[in-house]
Amino acid sequence: MSTILKPLYIAVSWVIVSIHKLLTPIFSSNSGVSWSLSIIGLVILIRILLIPLFVKQIKSQRALTALQPHLKEIQKKHKDDRQKQSEEMMKLYKEHKTNPLASCFPILAQAPIFFSLFTVLNGIGKNPPVAHGVLTQADVVSAHNATFFGAPISATFLGSSNTTVKIVTVILIAFMSLTTFTTQRQLMVKGMPKMDSSNNMMLQQQKIMLYAFPVIFALSGVNFPIGVLIYWSTTNLWTWGQQFYVIKRNPTPGSPAFIELQEKRAKKSGLTLPNPELSTEENPAPTTDVKGQRQQPQKKKKKKKS
Repeated sequence: MSTILKPLYIAVSWVIVSIHKLLTPIFSSNSGVSWSLSIIGLVILIRILLIPLFVKQIKSQRALTALQPHLKEIQKKHKDDRQKQSEEMMKLYKEHKTNPLASCFPILAQAPIFFSLFTVLNGIGKNPPVAHGVLTQADVVSAHNATFFGAPISATFLGSSNTTVKIVTVILIAFMSLTTFTTQRQLMVKGMPKMDSSNNMMLQQQKIMLYAFPVIFALSGVNFPIGVLIYWSTTNLWTWGQQFYVIKRNPTPGSPAFIELQEKRAKKSGLTLPNPELSTEENPAPTTDVKGQRQQPQKKKKKKKS
């Protein structure tokens, strides 16, 4: 495993060392700020490289939303034959070139980088520190002694009895779990069209992610070095902000955010939109109210002489 990930050890450590060298003239070489910002810089670089994958994820999610009526038809038609149901669903996904697991792609793409970073920081935390990638022994000793709010960035919750380490790790784990939960909830509440919860695979998948991922992060976070917690907290914050921007500026058609955006645009242009919750008879026709516009007089029809 270490042989396969060795190129990533080199890449991850090279990025951290390069950013650290740029920050050394501003902060000291052994400063915790330098090493912490180096990890944050690594996150920013990775997330910029993952933007095309994020765009693909958004497109796939919207394609899945559009396919929901067809999926419900398949479920209804083959409700007694689970194998046939799965075959027809996979056929539908293939025809429309989409994947129900696309929402997990950014996390899966980060996994090798995450394990590489974990190995690099875990080596720093050993006594004596072990260098990985392009890190020298002087680098790992410097990083080993660097602190984040008074706690060594190489320390873990379970591996230290220091009270400061305990407090910092608990705060970071709580922040990491909270951002995971709010990011997923933001998507479900604002970014997805309202759909029937019964037999809806996409909605069930989103609900599992909503509650499962924060718990996984909370339980596994006690074994992570503080440097890894900084990495994961930063990437979660980036994900939240990136998703917030997309939902606000380019929401999924039919979602609450999309309806809200349409209402705002209509209000600016003076257009009255029909209420989607009312029937066609109850809804007034779209009207515009342009202030200062003079109403044109209508000509009266002359009666024909008998």
